[in-house]
Amino acid sequence: MKAVIQRVSNADVVVEDQTIASIQKGILVLLGITYSDTQQDVKWLSHKIASLRIFQDQDGKMNRSVCDVDGQIIVVSQFTLLASTKKGTRPSYINAASPEIALPLYEDFKKQLFQDTNIEVQSGIFGADMKVSLCNYGPVTIIIDTHHKI
Repeated sequence: MKAVIQRVSNADVVVEDQTIASIQKGILVLLGITYSDTQQDVKWLSHKIASLRIFQDQDGKMNRSVCDVDGQIIVVSQFTLLASTKKGTRPSYINAASPEIALPLYEDFKKQLFQDTNIEVQSGIFGADMKVSLCNYGPVTIIIDTHHKI
């Protein structure tokens, strides 16, 4: 799994001109799922994101997690995170999981993130054409790949 975590002051997801997710201070997680991802990746990544200290404390240091600041969360599936651009100019998505594999893991990830944070996890719609808007606060953007843990 690959995740792009952005600290936001606000974010929303629109599908067919309808806002389906909207948050204020919190994190937007763009999630890419590979064909080799497992429940272990779901748990590891969720725990990592839940405990990421990317919010400022009273001294201005990034020492607080999304839970510590009563933040909000949006998760959006994004298979294009797994693009390979090694050859040519058209990205290959051969490493992205098929919907039969990715959708259950995506749903499990959202459930696990709720369990790890006790924060309602809003989300996009898997496979839909979405418009994602955000104000990246900081900016703070963190990329985590479960296949590169070390």
